[in-house]
Amino acid sequence: MITTRRATPADIPVLIDFQQRLAQETENIALDAVVLQQGLQNLMADPAKGFYVVAELDGAIAGCHMVTYEWSEWRNGTVWWLHSLYVPVAYRQRGVFRAMFQALTKTVEADPSLRGLRLYVDKTNARAMRVYDAMDMNGEHYTVYEKMKS
Repeated sequence: MITTRRATPADIPVLIDFQQRLAQETENIALDAVVLQQGLQNLMADPAKGFYVVAELDGAIAGCHMVTYEWSEWRNGTVWWLHSLYVPVAYRQRGVFRAMFQALTKTVEADPSLRGLRLYVDKTNARAMRVYDAMDMNGEHYTVYEKMKS
C-alpha cells in the first residue's frame, strides 16, 4: 500500500538524490547537492515557504513533491503549487503519483481556505502532461513566464 506523509529532515538525502535525477531527466541539468541541501533545510525550517511530501511503498520512499503557496485575491484563498514532483523509474506505473495527488486533492477539498492545485511542467515533458491530463488537471488556461537571475 502506498502512504504519503510530510517529509522530515531525515529525508533530505533521498530528496537531494530525487531532485538531481529529476533535473537530469527532464532538463538535462546537474543540480549542486550542497545548494539542494541548503534549500531543503531552509524550506523545512520555515513552514511559511512550503513543505515536501513523500510517498512510501514497501518501506521505501517511492516519490516526492513540494508544495508552495500562492495567495489569490480573486478567490480569497490559497492555491497550492506542486513543484519538484519525482517518482523514480522503478516506482512508475504503480500508482505513486496518483496516491500523492489524491491525498493533496482530499486535503484541498476539505479545507475551505484552499482554492485548488496548480503546477507547471516543462513544455517538452509530454509524458508528464499526459499524466496530469489523466488526473483531470487543465493545462489550457495559463502559460508561465520566468526571468531568473543567472
